[in-house]
Parts: sequence; C-alpha cells; structure tokens
Amino acid sequence: MNNSANILRLDSRVAIVTGGASGIGYATAEMLAEFGANVMLLDINEQLGEQAAAKIRENGGQAKFYRCNVTSGEDCQQVVDQIKSDFGRIDILFNNAGVIRRKTVVELEEKDWDLVMDVSLKGAYLLSKYAIPVMAAGGGGSIVNTGSGWGLKGGDQAAAYCAAKAGVVNLTKAMAIDHGPQNIRVNCVCPGDTDTPLLRDEAKQLGKEEKSFLVSSASGRPLERLGTPRDIAGTVLFLASDLSSWVTGSVVVVDGGGLA
Repeated sequence: MNNSANILRLDSRVAIVTGGASGIGYATAEMLAEFGANVMLLDINEQLGEQAAAKIRENGGQAKFYRCNVTSGEDCQQVVDQIKSDFGRIDILFNNAGVIRRKTVVELEEKDWDLVMDVSLKGAYLLSKYAIPVMAAGGGGSIVNTGSGWGLKGGDQAAAYCAAKAGVVNLTKAMAIDHGPQNIRVNCVCPGDTDTPLLRDEAKQLGKEEKSFLVSSASGRPLERLGTPRDIAGTVLFLASDLSSWVTGSVVVVDGGGLA
C-alpha cells in the first residue's frame, strides 16, 4: 500500500517557477520547496529573485534564481539548458509570469497589447517548448499554467488580459493532448482576485484607492475574502504532485466561489 503521508512529497524533483520573485510565483516556489522540490525561480527582477531564493534556502528549502525574460526565446532556451546542465532534469514547470493592463481595446496601445500577450501567453509557450524535451527525457512530469477567472469569462477594462488568459486555458488543453503520451500532464489554475503586487498595481492603473479597491475585489464572493498567494500555491502543489496523477487538461478555478 502506498504511504499516503508521502504522496504530496516532491523530493528529488526539479521545479521551474516563472514570475518567482513575488506574489503567487514566490508563494508557490516556497510551498514546492517545503514539500521537497529543488526550485528554480525565474524572473526579470534580479534583486527580488535572488532575495526570494535566499529566503527559501534560509528556511531549509532548496532554491536557485535564474534571470529570464520569458518573452525571449533565447533567454528561455539558455535558462532551460543551464538548468539541465546544473540538475540534469526538469520535473515540474509552473508557467506563472504575467502582467495586466486595465484598458479597453480602444484605450490600449499596441505595445500594451503585445506586452500582455507576450508575457502571459507567449512566455508559457516558450518555456514549455524548451522544457518539455528535457521533461520527456526524464520520464515525464507536470506543467501548470496560470490562467485566470477572466480567462473563462469577460472582465471590464482588461481586454488584452482576458484574451491572453483565455489563450492560456486552451493552450493548456492542446498541450495536454499532445504530450500525454510522453507522460507529461498539463493543467491550468485560474485564480480569482488574489492579494498580490499585481492586484495592487491594478488599483493604481484604474486610479482607485488601494484599500477600497481590495475590499471591492473581495465583495460578492461566497467566501467573502480575497485570495492569498498560498491559496493558489496549494492547488499548484496538488497538480504538481502524484496526488493528481490522472489529472490532465483540466482547468481548476480557485476564486473563493466568485464564478459559482
């Protein structure tokens, strides 16, 4: 009989987390490390990234930071090659990096559209493109993409973000079909409003007072609160672990009941 106490353990597994310097990315890296994974934090913010990796190590986990611009194919390939050289394998990939611009299609400048699409959607494609062959060579693994509740329904003043996250949702399904035969599971976590630097930046973009914006973001949800980064991290842990060994192509909404 399997030891159920160990089914969530990720010992000896190598996990990549993009956007790992803060917010959901950092919380997930921290939790994966708590359960034994050797975590690679990827971000463009070198200072925060190094600090995040150091904090995980100080708390007894294994973590290393790599600077990576997920919109650059060259960056993504180089980082994956370096991780393969350093650790010999990739078992978990959390495509989490994302940005938002709170504007309608009329208000959006083309560069804003491109930025949101490139970070959230192209970034998931690029890291997956280079990580999957390494993952497959090691016998398989788990990929988790960060979508959004607004990838499943529309939202106001967030046209590019809604489009990008909808793309992430269906990219997840296509990848699950293509790479299941390589024993690679691909799933999508769709957070609702979560208390992160990204959400607080939305208040600034919309010209709203931060505290009242956070309160309004939590209103109407059955659980009557904002999400925390660790709320999302727990779902990623489940999808990365053997506890979800027959789960692929799935979209898991984690939003306190907001879409219920």
